[in-house]
Amino acid sequence: MASAEHANWAEQLRSERALLAKADIDIEEGWQRVRNQQDLLDWLQRAGHDTEQAERLISLLKRTLIEWERHRTLIVQRVAYLEEQVASH
Repeated sequence: MASAEHANWAEQLRSERALLAKADIDIEEGWQRVRNQQDLLDWLQRAGHDTEQAERLISLLKRTLIEWERHRTLIVQRVAYLEEQVASH
């Protein structure tokens, strides 16, 4: 029984680590999109264009990334918990 329990904890840990790796990639790619959008906004401003929508998009992207980072923190906490469970079983 303990072996099955250990295997279950270990599988959950592998799954959460995969989610963490994906979250890291998604967040980095998201920040790259923000930088790209900021570059576009700067260009639009220099060219004298209306930038209201571009500014809104940057704001939305940043708020989304903040939520993704919060979710990543939860994944990190879950990984730490699972590591403890695996080590103790």
